[in-house]
Amino acid sequence: MTATPTKILLDESEQPTRWYNLLHDLPTPPPPVLHPGTLQPVGPDDLAPLFPMDLIMQEVTTDQYVEIPGAVLDVYRLWRPSPLFRAHRLEKALGTPARIYYKYEGVSPAGSHKPNTAVPQAYYNAKAGIRRLTTETGAGQWGTALAFACAQYGLECEVWQVRASYDQKPYRRMMIETFGGTVHPSPSELTEAGRAILAEHPDSTGSLGIAISEAVEVAAQNPDTNYALGSVLNHVLLHQTVIGEEALLQLAKVGETPDLIVGCTGGGSNFGGLTFPFIREKLAGRMAPVIRAVEPAACPSLTRGVYAYDFGDTAGMTPLMKMHTLGHDFVPDPIHAGGLRYHGMSPLISHLKETGMLEAEAKSQLDCFAAGVQFARAEGIVPAPEPTHALAATIDEALRCKESGEAKVILTALCGHGHLDLPAYDAYLSGVMQDKHIDDAAIDAAIGSLPPVPA
Repeated sequence: MTATPTKILLDESEQPTRWYNLLHDLPTPPPPVLHPGTLQPVGPDDLAPLFPMDLIMQEVTTDQYVEIPGAVLDVYRLWRPSPLFRAHRLEKALGTPARIYYKYEGVSPAGSHKPNTAVPQAYYNAKAGIRRLTTETGAGQWGTALAFACAQYGLECEVWQVRASYDQKPYRRMMIETFGGTVHPSPSELTEAGRAILAEHPDSTGSLGIAISEAVEVAAQNPDTNYALGSVLNHVLLHQTVIGEEALLQLAKVGETPDLIVGCTGGGSNFGGLTFPFIREKLAGRMAPVIRAVEPAACPSLTRGVYAYDFGDTAGMTPLMKMHTLGHDFVPDPIHAGGLRYHGMSPLISHLKETGMLEAEAKSQLDCFAAGVQFARAEGIVPAPEPTHALAATIDEALRCKESGEAKVILTALCGHGHLDLPAYDAYLSGVMQDKHIDDAAIDAAIGSLPPVPA
């Protein structure tokens, strides 16, 4: 029997041509999204000021599959299908009988999984005659992806980047600008939401919730401008399922079925993109993997938050979503995994957690960077800070297999490279980096200010 190859590749002709919609197969649907004024379920007209109708219909559809437009597939071919790697060298370094596979999304133009949804979002907005898209970004991966996607379809792109990441990651701003985007540090003086935050906290490090408020405010005030979100919403996770659909085909090529699937979670798009097609297979009784979400200990919405209706942004401009949340007023410490600094979790993933279909754990920043360095020295890829959370949990499981002798098959998502995050690695390697200890009082206060929604 030949050894498993290091890279398991798909031909372009094998690229998935449909996105998978988990809503179709869930035993119970998640609670509806509510209008903040009426507390009634939102309809298409409520979302029309921000999104084109194609995306609104994808947000609410219960069809099992949605066809990927040819014009989107054409851009996808710049990097899709992405490779699945067998981590032979990491396995050897750990001395584990576990077989570790990682789906690598760092081969995209933006260096992460984010273009999987940025491209269709830009496509549908251009099709609807929109001229400009606004958005928020944390570490800058989403802003980079949307700027790239807008360039493909002739749209302007305006990005509010969380101040902590804007200062930590200047090369992300430069990359966004190279693709044609405009970047503002958030909170900014350009919006009412930003000015209100700065008036109260002049030295605010920002948060994704604040940046969302600023981007939504500008989009809502301009008829030729729409808003694009990089995570959390159903249509975003729908687009990301190309990751899991490809991984299923790739594992089938080497005759493997995962026992454990691990992904990092901030808003949930990378995690949902990898796991949802496997959850479909699990619900159908064709496999039974454990699904594990890993989040930062400094922003633990799944492990420390409450399951409640909350705003998706800080200023309270978005609809109310039932999700695991730390409270929309919660501002996480400025950890280096900027893409995971979000107060809430995707309603779909929150629903899966609430119904027992996935488990969650939180990892400290130092443990994650230790895993990132170990992975880089074994596999040769410097991971972005976000997927080091999944790698830390993967390594923990592989070491448990070493103790038990179990030869588990572990699949994880390496959702982006860390080439523009090297200052974070420098902080870790030089001993400057510290773990951020969460402020229980801050969480309690933010949870205490959740909007009142009748049961």
